[in-house]
Amino acid sequence: MIEHHPASGKRRLSERESVALLAGLMALNAFAIDAMIPALPAIGADLGVVAENQRQLVVVAYFFGFGATQLIWGPLADRFGRKPVLAAGISLYAVFALLCSLATTFPLLIAGRVLMGASAAVTRVLVVAMVRDLFEGEAMARVMSLVFMTFMLVPVLAPSLGQAILLIAPWRAIFGVLTAYGIAMLIWSWRRLPETLHSEYRRSLNWREIGSAIGATLNERQSLGYTIGLTAVFGGLTAYIASIQQIVFDVFHAPDMIALVFAGVAAPMAVASYANSRVVGRFGLRRVGHSGLIAFAVLTAGHALIASTVGEDLIVFSLMQGLVMAAFAFTSANLGTLAMAHMGPIAGTASSVQGVIGTIGGAVIGLAIGQSFDGSQIPFVAGLAGCGVTALLCVLVTERGRLFGAKDAPLDQG
Repeated sequence: MIEHHPASGKRRLSERESVALLAGLMALNAFAIDAMIPALPAIGADLGVVAENQRQLVVVAYFFGFGATQLIWGPLADRFGRKPVLAAGISLYAVFALLCSLATTFPLLIAGRVLMGASAAVTRVLVVAMVRDLFEGEAMARVMSLVFMTFMLVPVLAPSLGQAILLIAPWRAIFGVLTAYGIAMLIWSWRRLPETLHSEYRRSLNWREIGSAIGATLNERQSLGYTIGLTAVFGGLTAYIASIQQIVFDVFHAPDMIALVFAGVAAPMAVASYANSRVVGRFGLRRVGHSGLIAFAVLTAGHALIASTVGEDLIVFSLMQGLVMAAFAFTSANLGTLAMAHMGPIAGTASSVQGVIGTIGGAVIGLAIGQSFDGSQIPFVAGLAGCGVTALLCVLVTERGRLFGAKDAPLDQG
């Protein structure tokens, strides 16, 4: 079923197919990151990686690429349209996934991973833009929630998929599957997705205007403060993804449990994402977001205290980490919206700037925590607690010491 957009009269997909397609595009990233985790030991052994901590670069390198190009894809899509730019990005993703499958050295694999992330960033930028193009009001909020909820469920499945592939094929086959998935999404989006950019909204590639918008994003107190706070939170997420394989394999000696542990931690995050979409309208962005951040800081500190004093087994570790990730879901969604609250007239560029800072900054923090792995989970949980405290301090400074009490201002329209 194809409907007409009420504002433009253009044909569009049914809401159900739109959600499936947009969620599938977002899932390119989750599969590319999380399906790798069970394969890290095999990759290291095959490509001669001596230091085990270096294997984390297979994950973290993707984040560096993912953050580096977000500020490029947005202006290109505003100038040339969503459809051709999306097709270019997905095509490059498939090419570089194939390159990774053929890599004969570790540096070549890492270069391919950076380029995969740089290409896949097109989906992060354009999915949000296309939802805004296609839907309005409550429908837009509903579709966005469904897309991101589906995206959050992918980490539950991705490690199991990677582990299943390893049972019948070498690690290179995982990249082969990612290549095929990229091609499938390219064909689906090209054949079924209309051009969603309204012709009157096309913008020139005027670098002076872009530079002015970047400066405005960085100079606005709420935008900058919440972006820095989110960077610390994302650093904790990156550290978890980079470290979880070594923690499960080397600390708890349970390699067969990696997919189950990952699912057990990711599932509460998906549930919390759905719950957030139901309660934020009633209680407000600040009240829910600040509560989530406080819970994140308290839970990470509590986890670090338990691990460093009484100790923990894999069940306790997974339970605590699941609670932390649930708090992360409440935190990231609402703090990200607050960071954008005053950016309406320059929403596209502001979103890209904040994405670059959050992704690259989070990758640096996550890599630093991951590289401190010493055979125990203590450096990880301590680093995660540091991320929680840092994020909370950033929000306190941004809000001048006031939490909850400040009323949510209406979002700027642009």
